[in-house]
Amino acid sequence: MSEKLRLVCSQCQTINQFTPERLADGPKCAKCKQALLNASPVEVNAHSLQRHIAHNGVPVLVDFWAPWCGPCRQFAPVFSQFAAAQPAIRCLKLNTEAEPAAGSAFQIRSIPTLALFLQGRERARISGALPPQQLSQWVQQQLG
Repeated sequence: MSEKLRLVCSQCQTINQFTPERLADGPKCAKCKQALLNASPVEVNAHSLQRHIAHNGVPVLVDFWAPWCGPCRQFAPVFSQFAAAQPAIRCLKLNTEAEPAAGSAFQIRSIPTLALFLQGRERARISGALPPQQLSQWVQQQLG
């Protein structure tokens, strides 16, 4: 019997479980029936960020950003493009201006900062706006 994979619904925050084989089937939330795999980054607050990190069975990539940050705004389309190409990686965006306590809790010193989490633990982080190919390479190196 296969081990269950958990995914947090980006809409209702319900923790869903299913076999990893179903990941390719486009699973839906058991509660709200929304797609569990997103083709775009999910905006989160401090509480939902913690929930996604702790309960997602797929890698979680967080973009810590702020609306006043020019490099953050330039990087946003690259991050969106990456999220669309990698639906099995949960891509999240946390606005550090709206959620300063979360930025502080994760010791964010510059933005944009990307942090990659796997099985509830931070695996790696990098600061600065990356071009698309470098972003993909960095994530693959960390997961490799």
